[in-house]
Amino acid sequence: MELENDGTALIVQGARIPRLGFGTWLLQGDEAYDGVRDALEIGYRHIDTARAYENEEDVGRAIADSGVDRGEFWLTTKLWTSDFAPDRVRDAAEDSLRNLRVDHVDLLLLHWPNPEVELEATLQALAELRADELIGHAGVSNFPAGLLQRALEMAPLLADQVEYHPFLGQDALVDVCLANDLTLTAYSPLAHGEVPKDAALNEIGEAHGKSAGQVALRWLLDQKCVTTAPKASSHARRVENFEVFDFALTDADRARIDDMRKDHRTVDPPWAPDWAA
Repeated sequence: MELENDGTALIVQGARIPRLGFGTWLLQGDEAYDGVRDALEIGYRHIDTARAYENEEDVGRAIADSGVDRGEFWLTTKLWTSDFAPDRVRDAAEDSLRNLRVDHVDLLLLHWPNPEVELEATLQALAELRADELIGHAGVSNFPAGLLQRALEMAPLLADQVEYHPFLGQDALVDVCLANDLTLTAYSPLAHGEVPKDAALNEIGEAHGKSAGQVALRWLLDQKCVTTAPKASSHARRVENFEVFDFALTDADRARIDDMRKDHRTVDPPWAPDWAA
């Protein structure tokens, strides 16, 4: 994998992925529509959604009304676990395409592991969607390092989307991604509002004329395989998140962040996998 010269896009397996995306979790209706329209106007060219977010139709309307050509942005959505059975994968994916008003998505993820469905069968169904050009690439989300490695033995993948921020380490997953030319997409990069409250991150930010959130995003994007898609509910926050390519952390800044606690998980539902697996 390689970075484009300005660092704003990552080339992974020949695919060009804008490194900073706009996440839409918890945005629905007009809030989702307005958020995606605004993000595209600001300059975001990577939109992340999911069937479980119940906003694909709103995202699709925003994309259609934005005037941005389909070839100019990266679009990710996710299948929910109830659609992992091979005979359900295609119907669910085609429904997402109708909702999003597009003929393909760039990346289709399995939203969480589902031990009740044979993984290899689900991955084969995704491979068939790719062969039919309904998806550009397949990937997973919330797969710990060991499970991701097993999945890679079954089928080619492009990405694993997981919680990742200065308070939660993902060293094992980063190693797997680097070794296999995958991107690790960081969700909840601001730790559900905890990053802006952190004194050390604010102190680093003040030295650069930036916010704690911008520091956290910059720290993530300084890692070779990482992309991220923070959600933001206001125009001001969307602009703030987007303005992270015009400054550089020092080695001392990065070391200070690296030394922070790395065991604080903010997303851990009952259906989550064994994160150490």
